Amino acid sequence: MQPHDQTGVKLPYDQVCEMVAGTGFDGMAIDLGASDVAVAHAVRPHMEANGLTPLIVAFPKTIESLEDTLHMAVDFGAPFVDVIGQVMPIALDDMIPVIETWMAMSDRIGMPIQFETHRNCITNDLYTTLQLLDRIPEMRICADLSHYVVDREFWFPLSDHDLGLISRVLKRSDSFQGRVASRQQIQLQLDFPQHQKWVDLFKSWWREGMADWRSRNASGDCIFVCELGPPEYAMTGPDGREMSNRWDEAQVIQHWVREIWADLGGNT
Repeated sequence: MQPHDQTGVKLPYDQVCEMVAGTGFDGMAIDLGASDVAVAHAVRPHMEANGLTPLIVAFPKTIESLEDTLHMAVDFGAPFVDVIGQVMPIALDDMIPVIETWMAMSDRIGMPIQFETHRNCITNDLYTTLQLLDRIPEMRICADLSHYVVDREFWFPLSDHDLGLISRVLKRSDSFQGRVASRQQIQLQLDFPQHQKWVDLFKSWWREGMADWRSRNASGDCIFVCELGPPEYAMTGPDGREMSNRWDEAQVIQHWVREIWADLGGNT
């Protein structure tokens, strides 16, 4: 939302929150990697005024620094903290105590955490993340599968083996993020004809993930974030302007996901 379209204009927080709520979204993610705690506190009253639930996205650079974010999330009333951990040991055996310490911290403070599938963090690589999931049964995932499509440079169509790897992630996922990627691009324009095979693939993954979520949860909210980043996530032309309108695309994804959820028998 900052900026929300090709003009590059950054709207005031009250207008952003009014736009988001007015289009039927239930909340917004506060990304502490793209902004900071001061921005979170500044936008909070406008979210509350518009009935928007805050989701906190954390990028802890030390094990200890996550604690302050968890306390802030409790105060904000966030459903969980989405952790993109910047503590990145090379060896799997060294990663495990990092994850377990953060999980213990989460339990002690009473704020759930999920580990986002994301590049340049402790879950950077699909294969390593699958090993972490095998070794830490309580580890829960926020699935942004765009990162792993680029990470593994999956050929299209994906093999049954590769589809199976993604299914293993989805079975441990308690929330989802919406961005469509290809094997070379992290964020595709949704309406370009050449991108439709990837759009269909991601819609099938979102359906699979939400269907599995429903099989594990008799009630509660399944959280799906329509996450479309500004340049250089968003592709630009020679004039530096974005090649699509992310605000419009976020609403397209919202519509798709609500349709899938309703088709699975859920209330939107």
